[in-house]
Amino acid sequence: MPNLAHPAYPSAELLHLESLVPCRESQVSMLLSIFGERQHFSFPSIFIYGHTSSGKTYVMQTLLTTLQLPHVFVNCVEHFTSRLLLEEILIQLQSCSSGTEQTSPVHCDTLNDFVRLFKQTLASQELQDQTVYIVLDRAEQLREMEANILPAFLRLQELTDRNVTVILLSEIVWELFRPSIGCFEPFTMYFPDYSIGHLQKILSQNHPPEYSADFYAAYINILLGVFYMVCRDLKELRHLAALNFSKYCEPVVRGEANERDTRKLWKNIEPHLKKAMQTVYLREISSSQWERLQRDGGEPGQLKGLSAHTHMELPYYSKFLLIAAYLASYNPVRTDKRFFLKHHGKIRKTNFMKKHEKTSNHLLGPKPFPLDRLLAILYSIVDNRVAPTANIFSQVLMNLVLMYCLPHLLEMESRQPQMQTFTL
Repeated sequence: MPNLAHPAYPSAELLHLESLVPCRESQVSMLLSIFGERQHFSFPSIFIYGHTSSGKTYVMQTLLTTLQLPHVFVNCVEHFTSRLLLEEILIQLQSCSSGTEQTSPVHCDTLNDFVRLFKQTLASQELQDQTVYIVLDRAEQLREMEANILPAFLRLQELTDRNVTVILLSEIVWELFRPSIGCFEPFTMYFPDYSIGHLQKILSQNHPPEYSADFYAAYINILLGVFYMVCRDLKELRHLAALNFSKYCEPVVRGEANERDTRKLWKNIEPHLKKAMQTVYLREISSSQWERLQRDGGEPGQLKGLSAHTHMELPYYSKFLLIAAYLASYNPVRTDKRFFLKHHGKIRKTNFMKKHEKTSNHLLGPKPFPLDRLLAILYSIVDNRVAPTANIFSQVLMNLVLMYCLPHLLEMESRQPQMQTFTL
């Protein structure tokens, strides 16, 4: 019995929609109830949130496209300013009303211009008789725009006096969106993470036609047993499943085992899944390189995480800038003369030392330092004469970022073997 039912839409379309969005039938049914019939006024704004790869974007695109509802879909990361965002909405809306792709530019500098042009675009008879949906993906970027953008989208139906619904998709909760001065509260809806049973069902649908569904389902079960504790991203798991399936089938192809011989198949795939565990999310090598490594019988030690494939050779001055930044952040200012001057004069020795100076500077962490001191240390540790050019200053920022990010990356790499042992 189908889970989706609505009197305004044909049962065949709903059945096809249900097959396209497995394990999200309850969310789709809720959205259909909110949307109502095509000509009915829907809720002015809907806020949908959930973790990454929970199906928010895919479900909305599939729902609106399958039921052929007029909609505009905009990614707020690609259109990162209010002008780009408003113009993109109007361009897609004109294409929706005319039925052809709009290529002429649309100029919209202010929100008043957007409301005026929005009313003109919806003047066509086709868009007047049904609800228009504006979907803003990665809507958390709206918080970085002008203060009136988010409240205006939440009340766009009231501002334009048109049948329009704005849908915000985000990975953060609504409480982090709500302005301090208050605004119109949207209808909030949560997309939970896929459970292991949901992932098993979704991934098993992609089985190759030359193998049985039970054989591929057993492979997905093994894959999730290894990766589910460290990775629940559907896209990443789908990538891992496609990448390692050929290795799982090798004993069957060579005639050494049949599709039901799970023990032999597991022994064959186990070392390769361990290697893949070390590169989850990192994409250190391409898929073709990974398949070539498996085909050539590479040793598990050839993939050692972050340090195996990301050897980066820094420019000449960047190396010294990184060293100078390290010295400036961990050495006190009073030691610069003794360390970096050749003729620093006589330094009086004393046994007096304050209590807080007995603690290692490495335990206290890096200290801030002025740019002039960084350049002074750079000039003293480089043998040849260094001119303060734009090239030097452009590398300062890059090295500061490296200095603060590198410890975190090394810490992640040091924890990786522990994570692997715990998981396996």
